Amino acid sequence: MLIAHKIALDPNNVQATYFARAAGTARFAWNWALAEWQRQYKACKADSALSKPSQMALRRQLNGIKGERFPWMREVTKNVPQMAIIQLGAAFKNFFAGRARYPRFRKKGIHDRFSLTNEQSSIDGSRIRIPKLGWVRMRETLRFTGRILSATVSRVADRWFASITVDTPDSSHLPEAENQGAVGVDLGVSALVTFSTGEVITGPKAHKILLDRLRRLSRGLSRKVKGSRNRKKAKAKLARLHVRISNIRQNAMHQLTTKPHTSVPHHRHQGFERARHGQEQALVACRVGYGLLRVPAATGIQGGTARRGDRGG
Repeated sequence: MLIAHKIALDPNNVQATYFARAAGTARFAWNWALAEWQRQYKACKADSALSKPSQMALRRQLNGIKGERFPWMREVTKNVPQMAIIQLGAAFKNFFAGRARYPRFRKKGIHDRFSLTNEQSSIDGSRIRIPKLGWVRMRETLRFTGRILSATVSRVADRWFASITVDTPDSSHLPEAENQGAVGVDLGVSALVTFSTGEVITGPKAHKILLDRLRRLSRGLSRKVKGSRNRKKAKAKLARLHVRISNIRQNAMHQLTTKPHTSVPHHRHQGFERARHGQEQALVACRVGYGLLRVPAATGIQGGTARRGDRGG
Protein backbone atom coordinates (compact mmCIF):
# COMPACT_ATOMS: atom_id res chain seq x y z
CA MET A 1 0.00 0.00 0.00
CA LEU A 2 1.06 3.59 -0.63
CA ILE A 3 1.61 5.88 2.33
CA ALA A 4 3.39 9.20 2.77
CA HIS A 5 5.45 10.58 5.64
CA LYS A 6 5.84 14.35 5.90
CA ILE A 7 9.09 15.29 7.65
CA ALA A 8 10.37 18.74 8.59
CA LEU A 9 13.73 19.64 7.06
CA ASP A 10 16.57 21.58 8.66
CA PRO A 11 18.33 23.29 5.72
CA ASN A 12 21.06 25.88 5.96
CA ASN A 13 20.88 29.19 4.08
CA VAL A 14 22.41 27.78 0.89
CA GLN A 15 20.03 24.82 0.88
CA ALA A 16 16.97 26.98 1.62
CA THR A 17 17.94 29.24 -1.30
CA TYR A 18 18.17 26.20 -3.58
CA PHE A 19 14.74 25.03 -2.40
CA ALA A 20 13.22 28.42 -3.21
CA ARG A 21 14.88 28.42 -6.65
CA ALA A 22 13.68 24.88 -7.39
CA ALA A 23 10.14 25.71 -6.25
CA GLY A 24 10.15 28.76 -8.52
CA THR A 25 11.35 26.64 -11.44
CA ALA A 26 8.60 24.07 -10.85
CA ARG A 27 5.99 26.83 -10.62
CA PHE A 28 7.24 28.43 -13.85
CA ALA A 29 7.22 25.08 -15.68
CA TRP A 30 3.66 24.38 -14.50
CA ASN A 31 2.40 27.83 -15.58
CA TRP A 32 4.24 27.66 -18.91
CA ALA A 33 2.86 24.19 -19.65
CA LEU A 34 -0.67 25.20 -18.63
CA ALA A 35 -0.62 28.26 -20.90
CA GLU A 36 0.83 26.18 -23.74
CA TRP A 37 -1.74 23.43 -23.14
CA GLN A 38 -4.58 25.96 -23.42
CA ARG A 39 -3.09 27.48 -26.59
CA GLN A 40 -2.59 24.11 -28.28
CA TYR A 41 -6.03 22.89 -27.25
CA LYS A 42 -7.68 25.94 -28.84
CA ALA A 43 -5.59 25.43 -31.96
CA CYS A 44 -6.58 21.77 -32.33
CA LYS A 45 -10.24 22.70 -31.84
CA ALA A 46 -9.94 25.12 -34.76
CA ASP A 47 -7.88 22.74 -36.91
CA SER A 48 -8.59 19.03 -36.50
CA ALA A 49 -5.32 18.16 -38.25
CA LEU A 50 -3.37 19.34 -35.21
CA SER A 51 -2.76 16.92 -32.36
CA LYS A 52 -4.11 17.48 -28.88
CA PRO A 53 -1.67 18.58 -26.17
CA SER A 54 -0.10 16.03 -23.85
CA GLN A 55 2.34 16.17 -21.00
CA MET A 56 4.88 14.08 -22.90
CA ALA A 57 4.84 16.43 -25.90
CA LEU A 58 5.12 19.47 -23.64
CA ARG A 59 8.11 17.98 -21.84
CA ARG A 60 9.89 17.41 -25.15
CA GLN A 61 9.00 20.94 -26.24
CA LEU A 62 10.38 22.46 -23.04
CA ASN A 63 13.59 20.43 -23.31
CA GLY A 64 14.09 21.80 -26.81
CA ILE A 65 13.79 25.47 -25.87
CA LYS A 66 14.95 25.79 -22.26
CA GLY A 67 18.65 25.92 -23.16
CA GLU A 68 18.10 29.07 -25.22
CA ARG A 69 15.08 30.72 -23.60
CA PHE A 70 15.30 29.51 -19.98
CA PRO A 71 18.98 28.75 -19.24
CA TRP A 72 18.43 29.43 -15.51
CA MET A 73 16.45 26.18 -15.31
CA ARG A 74 19.74 24.30 -15.40
CA GLU A 75 20.64 25.66 -11.97
CA VAL A 76 18.36 22.98 -10.47
CA THR A 77 17.89 19.32 -11.30
CA LYS A 78 16.12 18.59 -14.59
CA ASN A 79 13.61 16.49 -12.67
CA VAL A 80 11.97 19.61 -11.20
CA PRO A 81 10.35 21.04 -14.38
CA GLN A 82 9.71 17.57 -15.79
CA MET A 83 7.77 16.46 -12.71
CA ALA A 84 5.76 19.70 -12.73
CA ILE A 85 4.56 18.99 -16.28
CA ILE A 86 3.85 15.34 -15.43
CA GLN A 87 1.71 16.51 -12.52
CA LEU A 88 -0.11 18.91 -14.85
CA GLY A 89 -0.91 15.99 -17.14
CA ALA A 90 -2.28 14.05 -14.17
CA ALA A 91 -4.34 17.10 -13.16
CA PHE A 92 -5.93 17.27 -16.62
CA LYS A 93 -6.58 13.53 -16.53
CA ASN A 94 -8.41 13.92 -13.23
CA PHE A 95 -10.32 16.91 -14.59
CA PHE A 96 -11.57 15.07 -17.67
CA ALA A 97 -12.52 12.10 -15.47
CA GLY A 98 -14.62 14.39 -13.27
CA ARG A 99 -12.46 13.87 -10.17
CA ALA A 100 -11.02 17.39 -9.91
CA ARG A 101 -11.54 20.94 -11.10
CA TYR A 102 -9.76 22.55 -14.02
CA PRO A 103 -6.04 23.16 -13.29
CA ARG A 104 -5.15 26.68 -12.24
CA PHE A 105 -2.01 28.76 -12.51
CA ARG A 106 0.27 28.60 -9.49
CA LYS A 107 1.22 31.63 -7.44
CA LYS A 108 4.44 32.46 -5.63
CA GLY A 109 4.20 32.15 -1.87
CA ILE A 110 1.24 29.75 -2.08
CA HIS A 111 2.44 26.90 -4.29
CA ASP A 112 6.10 26.72 -3.25
CA ARG A 113 6.97 23.09 -3.86
CA PHE A 114 8.76 20.73 -6.21
CA SER A 115 8.83 16.97 -6.65
CA LEU A 116 11.53 14.39 -7.27
CA THR A 117 11.36 10.79 -8.45
CA ASN A 118 12.91 7.89 -6.57
CA GLU A 119 15.91 7.91 -8.93
CA GLN A 120 16.63 11.54 -8.05
CA SER A 121 16.46 11.29 -4.26
CA SER A 122 17.54 8.88 -1.55
CA ILE A 123 17.20 8.56 2.23
CA ASP A 124 19.99 7.78 4.66
CA GLY A 125 18.84 7.83 8.26
CA SER A 126 17.82 11.37 9.16
CA ARG A 127 18.93 13.01 5.93
CA ILE A 128 17.73 13.18 2.33
CA ARG A 129 19.82 13.65 -0.80
CA ILE A 130 18.71 16.34 -3.26
CA PRO A 131 20.30 16.41 -6.75
CA LYS A 132 22.78 19.27 -7.34
CA LEU A 133 22.59 20.10 -3.63
CA GLY A 134 23.65 17.10 -1.60
CA TRP A 135 22.45 15.84 1.75
CA VAL A 136 19.90 17.83 3.76
CA ARG A 137 19.13 17.13 7.40
CA MET A 138 15.67 15.88 8.39
CA ARG A 139 14.15 16.35 11.84
CA GLU A 140 13.32 12.63 12.10
CA THR A 141 13.91 9.38 10.28
CA LEU A 142 11.52 7.84 7.77
CA ARG A 143 8.81 6.03 9.69
CA PHE A 144 7.92 3.39 7.10
CA THR A 145 9.86 0.68 5.31
CA GLY A 146 9.47 -0.15 1.65
CA ARG A 147 10.28 1.21 -1.78
CA ILE A 148 10.45 5.00 -2.00
CA LEU A 149 8.45 6.25 -4.99
CA SER A 150 8.80 10.02 -4.82
CA ALA A 151 9.56 12.99 -2.60
CA THR A 152 7.92 16.41 -2.61
CA VAL A 153 9.66 19.34 -0.93
CA SER A 154 7.27 22.13 0.07
CA ARG A 155 7.32 25.32 2.11
CA VAL A 156 4.82 26.04 4.88
CA ALA A 157 5.24 29.56 6.26
CA ASP A 158 9.03 29.79 6.64
CA ARG A 159 9.73 26.07 7.09
CA TRP A 160 10.50 23.39 4.53
CA PHE A 161 9.08 19.86 4.58
CA ALA A 162 9.69 16.68 2.60
CA SER A 163 6.71 14.42 1.90
CA ILE A 164 8.07 10.99 1.05
CA THR A 165 5.78 8.43 -0.61
CA VAL A 166 6.58 4.82 0.24
CA ASP A 167 5.19 1.60 -1.20
CA THR A 168 5.08 -0.53 1.94
CA PRO A 169 4.26 -4.25 1.64
CA ASP A 170 2.14 -4.56 4.79
CA SER A 171 -0.02 -2.62 7.25
CA SER A 172 2.27 -2.99 10.25
CA HIS A 173 2.33 0.79 10.67
CA LEU A 174 -1.40 0.82 11.49
CA PRO A 175 -2.51 0.50 15.13
CA GLU A 176 -3.85 -2.84 16.24
CA ALA A 177 -7.48 -3.07 17.29
CA GLU A 178 -8.45 -3.89 20.85
CA ASN A 179 -11.91 -5.39 20.30
CA GLN A 180 -14.44 -6.43 17.67
CA GLY A 181 -17.20 -3.94 18.46
CA ALA A 182 -18.85 -1.05 16.65
CA VAL A 183 -19.11 2.58 17.67
CA GLY A 184 -21.33 5.46 16.61
CA VAL A 185 -19.86 8.92 16.02
CA ASP A 186 -22.16 11.94 16.34
CA LEU A 187 -20.79 15.26 15.10
CA GLY A 188 -21.75 18.36 17.02
CA VAL A 189 -21.16 22.09 17.35
CA SER A 190 -20.51 22.69 21.05
CA ALA A 191 -18.73 19.33 21.26
CA LEU A 192 -16.57 18.10 18.43
CA VAL A 193 -17.65 14.46 18.67
CA THR A 194 -19.89 12.34 20.87
CA PHE A 195 -19.37 8.58 20.76
CA SER A 196 -22.23 6.15 21.24
CA THR A 197 -20.43 4.96 24.38
CA GLY A 198 -21.25 8.32 25.98
CA GLU A 199 -17.77 9.78 25.72
CA VAL A 200 -17.68 13.43 24.63
CA ILE A 201 -14.66 15.09 23.01
CA THR A 202 -14.83 18.87 23.09
CA GLY A 203 -11.96 19.58 20.74
CA PRO A 204 -9.52 22.50 20.75
CA LYS A 205 -10.60 26.10 20.19
CA ALA A 206 -7.33 27.21 18.64
CA HIS A 207 -8.80 29.94 16.47
CA LYS A 208 -10.85 31.42 19.30
CA ILE A 209 -7.95 31.36 21.76
CA LEU A 210 -5.48 32.97 19.34
CA LEU A 211 -7.97 35.32 17.67
CA ASP A 212 -6.73 38.47 19.45
CA ARG A 213 -3.15 37.80 18.39
CA LEU A 214 -4.33 36.98 14.88
CA ARG A 215 -6.13 40.32 14.62
CA ARG A 216 -3.13 42.21 15.97
CA LEU A 217 -0.73 40.65 13.47
CA SER A 218 -3.20 41.19 10.61
CA ARG A 219 -3.50 44.89 11.46
CA GLY A 220 0.26 45.18 11.70
CA LEU A 221 0.68 43.60 8.27
CA SER A 222 -1.86 45.93 6.66
CA ARG A 223 0.04 48.97 7.96
CA LYS A 224 3.39 47.96 6.51
CA VAL A 225 4.57 49.43 3.21
CA LYS A 226 4.21 46.97 0.34
CA GLY A 227 7.54 45.63 -0.80
CA SER A 228 9.34 46.63 2.40
CA ARG A 229 11.41 44.32 4.56
CA ASN A 230 9.19 45.00 7.58
CA ARG A 231 6.14 43.84 5.61
CA LYS A 232 7.96 40.64 4.74
CA LYS A 233 8.72 40.02 8.42
CA ALA A 234 5.13 40.77 9.45
CA LYS A 235 3.82 38.43 6.76
CA ALA A 236 6.08 35.64 8.03
CA LYS A 237 4.84 36.13 11.62
CA LEU A 238 1.21 35.98 10.52
CA ALA A 239 1.88 32.87 8.42
CA ARG A 240 3.52 31.13 11.38
CA LEU A 241 0.48 31.83 13.54
CA HIS A 242 -1.88 30.42 10.90
CA VAL A 243 0.30 27.30 10.74
CA ARG A 244 0.17 26.97 14.52
CA ILE A 245 -3.64 27.09 14.49
CA SER A 246 -3.72 24.54 11.69
CA ASN A 247 -1.30 22.24 13.53
CA ILE A 248 -3.41 22.32 16.70
CA ARG A 249 -6.49 21.33 14.72
CA GLN A 250 -4.67 18.62 12.78
CA ASN A 251 -3.23 17.16 15.97
CA ALA A 252 -6.72 16.94 17.47
CA MET A 253 -8.02 15.28 14.30
CA HIS A 254 -5.18 12.76 14.27
CA GLN A 255 -5.81 11.82 17.89
CA LEU A 256 -9.54 11.61 17.28
CA THR A 257 -9.29 9.39 14.20
CA THR A 258 -6.75 7.14 15.93
CA LYS A 259 -9.05 6.48 18.89
CA PRO A 260 -11.80 4.62 16.93
CA HIS A 261 -9.09 2.69 15.06
CA THR A 262 -7.56 1.30 18.23
CA SER A 263 -10.90 0.49 19.86
CA VAL A 264 -12.84 -0.60 16.76
CA PRO A 265 -10.76 -2.55 14.24
CA HIS A 266 -12.82 -2.13 11.11
CA HIS A 267 -12.28 1.41 9.90
CA ARG A 268 -10.45 2.08 6.73
CA HIS A 269 -7.79 4.59 7.72
CA GLN A 270 -8.11 6.35 4.38
CA GLY A 271 -11.89 6.45 4.78
CA PHE A 272 -11.73 9.19 7.39
CA GLU A 273 -11.72 12.73 6.13
CA ARG A 274 -12.06 16.20 7.62
CA ALA A 275 -15.12 18.34 7.18
CA ARG A 276 -16.39 21.70 8.36
CA HIS A 277 -19.20 22.01 10.90
CA GLY A 278 -19.64 25.62 11.99
CA GLN A 279 -16.18 26.92 12.85
CA GLU A 280 -14.68 23.63 13.98
CA GLN A 281 -13.37 20.63 12.10
CA ALA A 282 -15.22 17.39 12.64
CA LEU A 283 -14.86 13.75 11.75
CA VAL A 284 -16.71 12.34 8.77
CA ALA A 285 -16.30 8.90 7.26
CA CYS A 286 -16.57 8.18 3.56
CA ARG A 287 -18.15 11.55 2.72
CA VAL A 288 -21.48 10.69 4.32
CA GLY A 289 -22.02 14.16 5.77
CA TYR A 290 -23.12 14.89 9.31
CA GLY A 291 -25.06 12.49 11.46
CA LEU A 292 -24.54 9.26 13.35
CA LEU A 293 -21.83 7.10 11.82
CA ARG A 294 -21.61 3.41 12.60
CA VAL A 295 -18.50 1.35 12.06
CA PRO A 296 -19.62 -2.28 11.69
CA ALA A 297 -17.54 -5.31 12.49
CA ALA A 298 -15.54 -6.72 9.58
CA THR A 299 -12.54 -8.93 9.05
CA GLY A 300 -9.75 -6.44 9.63
CA ILE A 301 -8.43 -2.95 9.05
CA GLN A 302 -7.94 -3.42 5.32
CA GLY A 303 -11.46 -4.73 4.74
CA GLY A 304 -13.31 -2.38 7.07
CA THR A 305 -16.12 -0.05 6.10
CA ALA A 306 -18.03 2.87 7.55
CA ARG A 307 -21.72 3.50 6.97
CA ARG A 308 -24.33 6.01 7.99
CA GLY A 309 -26.90 5.11 10.61
CA ASP A 310 -30.08 6.71 11.91
CA ARG A 311 -29.87 8.77 15.07
CA GLY A 312 -32.52 6.63 16.66
CA GLY A 313 -30.79 3.33 16.14
